[in-house]
Amino acid sequence: MKSLSIETELETDGRWIAEIPQLPGVMVYGQNQREAVLKAQALALRVIAERLEHGEAEPMLDSLFSLAA
Repeated sequence: MKSLSIETELETDGRWIAEIPQLPGVMVYGQNQREAVLKAQALALRVIAERLEHGEAEPMLDSLFSLAA
């Protein structure tokens, strides 16, 4: 799996937004940049797990797992 990039930006109201463009819908707010990044990572893992359970994440995870003989 290629590394997922996290983009962050400080909003005008002082909150931080973090987004992972490779995973549509993974966008969260935090009170600081670190909190936003941690929330984005947690949400990304949930999205990947959900996709895996529904057979949708296989190409994304091909390099992460291998079937032992």
